[in-house]
Amino acid sequence: MLFSSKGKHRRPSKAVRVATLAGVAGAAVAVPLMGATGASAASVATWDAVAQCESGGNWSINTGNGYYGGLQFSQSSWAAAAGTQYAPRADLATKAQQIATAEKLLAMQGPGAWGCAGAGNLTNDGVDPGVDTGSSSNSGATKQQSAPAAPKQQAQPKKAERTEAPAADRSDRSAAPQAESKKTVTTPTGQKVGKGDGEYKVASGDSLSKIAADHKVKGGWQRLFELNKDIVKDADLIYPGQQLHLTK
Repeated sequence: MLFSSKGKHRRPSKAVRVATLAGVAGAAVAVPLMGATGASAASVATWDAVAQCESGGNWSINTGNGYYGGLQFSQSSWAAAAGTQYAPRADLATKAQQIATAEKLLAMQGPGAWGCAGAGNLTNDGVDPGVDTGSSSNSGATKQQSAPAAPKQQAQPKKAERTEAPAADRSDRSAAPQAESKKTVTTPTGQKVGKGDGEYKVASGDSLSKIAADHKVKGGWQRLFELNKDIVKDADLIYPGQQLHLTK
């Protein structure tokens, strides 16, 4: 299943199932949320193998445990990887749509997002699955509503005469964004989250469980999550550039 983190999409693993998005937190790679490129793709056969381990190959499964679909997405990971463009939850989307969304999550977080990555030998093998996301949902869910019509273009206001702000004001305005950027990092969706001031800087592919194991954090990822809850709101979602405390 998917690992949890401020950057992961699934729960920790079958051995450490904790119903929190951060179970085994993984850092979302700072890659735009767009279709996965050839460099971060896996074949349909690989995804089938992962799904067989995660959910018994049931692409419309929803047992009420907070993880959905064949690849067992948590709701936050499904949304972070833009799966909601297909369906509100993964179990309401087609197999193809779930794979397309998983490709994006793979590009963001790497194979470590899935506890069953080893069962399917999931890697960024560069194989484009070529799935058709336009097919109807195999879960029997109702068709997704069509995209809303683009808003009408508003009339352009008359150009106001440009006046040059005093030098002091310009300096104040430019300093504010710079100060803000030092306190936050930008996620793949453009959202700004707290950067923190801990001693460990999150790198692409990291997860709370990986960091806790690598640095022998007493109490594991749960303790790491507790130490950094001021900036890590969802243990499944951590982001490169955030600075985590490893000790109190």
